[in-house]
Parts: sequence; C-alpha cells; structure tokens
Amino acid sequence: MSDEQRLWAVRGAIKAESNDVEAIVSATEALMRELMSRNELEPERMVSCLFTTTDDLNAEFPAVAARRLGLESVPLLCTRELDVPGAMRSVIRVLVHYYASGDHAPAHTYLGKAQELRSDLHAAQ
Repeated sequence: MSDEQRLWAVRGAIKAESNDVEAIVSATEALMRELMSRNELEPERMVSCLFTTTDDLNAEFPAVAARRLGLESVPLLCTRELDVPGAMRSVIRVLVHYYASGDHAPAHTYLGKAQELRSDLHAAQ
C-alpha cells in the first residue's frame, strides 16, 4: 500500500421508500454507512459530501443523516438532481471527496433499486 495520499471521489445512490423524514434519513444513513464501510472512510479523511435528491423528495435534508453518523466537521451540501423525464424517482445521490492512499480503488455504492442507475458498475452493487 502506498504512503502517498491523494484526493479521491466516490459516488453512491439509494431510492427512498417515501417522501417523509424517517424514509429520507434512514435511506441516507444506510447509503452512507455502506459507502464509508466499503471505502474504509473515517470522517477525518473526508473533504466534502454533495447530496442530490430528485424533486419529489423534500421532507428532509439528506445531510441530517450524515451529521448523525459523525460528519460534524465535513462540509455538506444538498441540492436537486436534474429533473429528466422518465428518470427514476425518489433517489438520493451522494458524491464524497476524501483522501486515501495512491493505490486505493474507490468503491462506488448503489443500493437497492438504485443499482439500476449504474448497471455498468458491477462492483458498485
């Protein structure tokens, strides 16, 4: 393993069961726990997290879940995903920037129905 650190980015997504606080927070927590586990991420190595939601999810900010997981000092931003006709609804996406060794391989994390969004990334399932 290389001692040299570099900046990496990893993506993930999950579909929320409904547009309510508990559904959004629990889906985001599940996504972040799995993404952090697969990439062996500690909050201290994380630079930022950008969350997007489809326009039908507005009951809570996904960042609330990230704060509950201990990301108090990580800058978080929530925004809307582009509303493309026919696109999957009720999706929470995340892009995480973090430092890891130079030989690290990001493990993108698409859970549940959101796996259909990136069937080309078999390792993300």
